[in-house]
Amino acid sequence: MTLKERITEDMKAAMRASEKERLSTIRMVQAAIQQREVDERIKLDDAQVIAVLEKMVKQRRESIVAFEQGGRADLADKEKTEIALLQSYLPAQLSEAEVDALINEAIASTGAASMKDMGKVMGVVKAKAAGRADMGAVSARIKAALSG
Repeated sequence: MTLKERITEDMKAAMRASEKERLSTIRMVQAAIQQREVDERIKLDDAQVIAVLEKMVKQRRESIVAFEQGGRADLADKEKTEIALLQSYLPAQLSEAEVDALINEAIASTGAASMKDMGKVMGVVKAKAAGRADMGAVSARIKAALSG
């Protein structure tokens, strides 16, 4: 079963169970997937669907920060709930030790020695950790490893 099919099945289950918040989030996911398919005139595979989901999680995280700064805890909580549902469709996240191992392996394989090599290392790590790690946090770790 593809990821798109799983999302569709979950939508049907949410409809049957009258779970309004869950249903609304799943419909939002389907709309984002469909929008990308229409814009690019393609059918998305699982990797592309994961990219759409990652983008949605990133948007929600940014919204949480804005809502918390604006004193809207109710809206921030709603965004956190949506993130939890979106992450249920993403692959299991890598542990900090696994991320560090990937970074060290990438530094060794590219021969990176300074911050100039950040792009090379990031490219290698991103290919292996796509969808399984927050790339913003990974980037900060790579900077720390290359500068320290």
